[in-house]
Amino acid sequence: MPSVAVKLYSVFFKFLLKHRLQNRIQTPSEESSPFGVTTRPEESVAASNPSFSDGVATKDIHIDPFTSLSIRIFLPESALHPPEPDSKLQSKTKVRLNVGKADLEQSESLLRRSSYGSSNVGTATTRQEEYRRSSYGGHGSDVEALNLKSDAYRGYAPVDVNQRKLPIMLQFHGGGWVSGSNDSVANDFFCRRISRLCDVIVVAVGYRLAPENRYPAAFEDGLKVLNWLGKQANLAECSKSMGNVRGGVESKKADSNRQHIVDAFGASMVEPWLAAHGDPSRCILLGVSCGANIADYVARKAVEAGRLLDPVKVVAQVLMYPFFIGSVPTHSEIKLANSYFYDKAMCLLAWKLFLPEEEFSLDHPAANPLIPDRGPPLKLMPPTLTVVAEHDWMRDRAIAYSEELRKVNVDAPVLEYKDAVHEFATLDMLLKSPQAHACAEDIAIWVKKYISFRGHEFSY
Repeated sequence: MPSVAVKLYSVFFKFLLKHRLQNRIQTPSEESSPFGVTTRPEESVAASNPSFSDGVATKDIHIDPFTSLSIRIFLPESALHPPEPDSKLQSKTKVRLNVGKADLEQSESLLRRSSYGSSNVGTATTRQEEYRRSSYGGHGSDVEALNLKSDAYRGYAPVDVNQRKLPIMLQFHGGGWVSGSNDSVANDFFCRRISRLCDVIVVAVGYRLAPENRYPAAFEDGLKVLNWLGKQANLAECSKSMGNVRGGVESKKADSNRQHIVDAFGASMVEPWLAAHGDPSRCILLGVSCGANIADYVARKAVEAGRLLDPVKVVAQVLMYPFFIGSVPTHSEIKLANSYFYDKAMCLLAWKLFLPEEEFSLDHPAANPLIPDRGPPLKLMPPTLTVVAEHDWMRDRAIAYSEELRKVNVDAPVLEYKDAVHEFATLDMLLKSPQAHACAEDIAIWVKKYISFRGHEFSY
């Protein structure tokens, strides 16, 4: 069972959340503006920091002039340095990490209750590789023309020309559609942890919240960011070609008078961090709670778009305790209806605030992943890791969705954590718990299987 402190905090959390949800339902909604909001006044926000003080640099970008849609980029410091070529040093590091491995295996086995359907992963070997932290070796490229020095990014653009290209992870925060933000203290901490462990560039999406902007605003924002990544990749290539003269040799005149693609405000449209370090052909989606619903939607749209999204390719997705529901209750929805933090009654209020009144249904495509004719065929979906908690009333439907994916041969393992509650790995109070850290490490192990250059999880 969860600790007494977690139970007490859950009571306080539910009281505040219920009060806020009821106030928003009872307050007459004014004419909704498409611009929307991405955070609430009561949200604790972490300022962006372009320095690598803790190994990860961050910056915020407002990418859509017509809405409040924004992103926060998390760039790990490892992107600035080429991989260590000394194999002896790597072997020494491996030996050091194996010290005390048995003790760590025993302690972490108590945190995880069970896992389902993990294909192509050897349990013993996977546990051994959990202690490695360095990722694949990337290929160097000349990114001097892409490291912009305009006023818009002065002090932000890295200057080293021999960096690795890292995968890009789109992260969608939770909050029951009506709260949370991509720059909150809790989400900032979580994304920094994931960026370091997975060795990826995390792009946290600040989508528009309900009830100011109801469905499908948040889903459209998620897809818009995916398309923006593709645009950035194409603009970076175009900017690179404009900065080079015939024969591929950059002249001093071209360097001093280099032209860049500009928008209506005169600022460079090329995002230098992504241009210098991002590899959109290895894109991962990660959604937390209701953000998992957005991630699954974006994955489906990516499958439907196919090569139209080139060079962006979604290679995997991670659904952390997804916010699924349906008209026919599952066993956990009945047994755990009054569970910790997010009980079923409050989640129903959140769905009423998110879905338009004329479309409200617990079997809405945004709510229930198991309804027929949802499209595209499940067999085309990317590999999907699902994380669930023992004391979460939404767990059974998430497991059922994973089982449907496995029936059509999609790699869709489930990690279930014992004595855990909804948002156990992302809630502010629980972020530093052993379970939260173990969950992040498990996600990193699985994700690296699909972002490694060698094509399997043991190459990093």
